[in-house]
Amino acid sequence: MGVITYTDEYTSPIPPARLFKALVIDAHILIPKLLPQAVKSIEIIQGDGGAGSIRQITFAEGSQFSTVKNRIDELNEKTYFYKYTVIEGDALADKLELIVHEVQFEATTEGGSKNKMTTKYHTKDDVVIKEEEIKAGKEKVLGMYKVVEGYLLQNPDAYA
Repeated sequence: MGVITYTDEYTSPIPPARLFKALVIDAHILIPKLLPQAVKSIEIIQGDGGAGSIRQITFAEGSQFSTVKNRIDELNEKTYFYKYTVIEGDALADKLELIVHEVQFEATTEGGSKNKMTTKYHTKDDVVIKEEEIKAGKEKVLGMYKVVEGYLLQNPDAYA
């Protein structure tokens, strides 16, 4: 098994507390509402939503994937840190054992946030993941972040 690691950073005018609540704590409510064309539902199928819980994401019909299951490894509402692992689903296909995501939201002096995302792809055997596949995944995640950011900008009282 090999491990391929990628790290991305982006800035947002939204403070970390609001982004964290919208993108992490209430993702199961907000994401399907804002992106029904991509995500049909996000359900907590085991646990209380905290560390150790399992979330199942069911994608909309016509999506590249049908479902994935994520295990929440760490969830810190004080430091705005979130770590989860994709443990099951067709996103892993026959290439990956698992995918570990770490997300850290930090305040900026301008009142927004700097958001760092690290993704570790744990490949099966000597499988090689193409750069285009990783880029496509990153673009989908960033697109989701931008939709949530837009919602929060248009609704300043949401998650305040």
